[in-house]
Amino acid sequence: MLYSENIEKNLFLIPFLNSIHPLSPELNTFLTTHVKSCIFNKNEIISKAGEVCDSLYFIKKGMVRGYFEMDSTSITTWVDLENEVFTSITGFFRNEISQENIQSLEKTYCDYLKYEDYKYCCDSFSEMKEINRILMEKYYILAEQRVYLARIPNAGKRLDFFIETNNPEIIDRIPKKYLASFLAMRPETLSRLMKDRS
Repeated sequence: MLYSENIEKNLFLIPFLNSIHPLSPELNTFLTTHVKSCIFNKNEIISKAGEVCDSLYFIKKGMVRGYFEMDSTSITTWVDLENEVFTSITGFFRNEISQENIQSLEKTYCDYLKYEDYKYCCDSFSEMKEINRILMEKYYILAEQRVYLARIPNAGKRLDFFIETNNPEIIDRIPKKYLASFLAMRPETLSRLMKDRS
């Protein structure tokens, strides 16, 4: 991970949070001094299973995935692009070891906030509590979509559902082996289905 210089000139997380709920001047000032910026190289591991992830990241540019290893197979559980927030849920919110790995799939530029600072914001600023509620609601909905996707027995219908519920740009950018893994199908099956759609 590379740390960005001139941090205050490059913060995207503050306007993002402000778009969810207006920030007070006090919270804005706190975030300006505590949010940091970083860069992950392509395929860099951001957080490892078995470690505690103590940062909440906002993607300014790039793509990341969550995955776990089973029987020497990498199984993708989620993928995020620009203007998304990501972390290890158990690692960040419970201060427990992460169950999954997080990896950058492109050179990825992020803003991030440490857990202690995030907790201070939630404890000290009412608007941050509301932002937290809205973000949790959004990610519960995304988790529900992933559960639904996993229950669709037909591979083609899983692909259709994924395309309908995600940013279309993701199809062109995500490496097909990771998309196939996320959709619980073989890469050859995904390739055939993509050819049938074109």
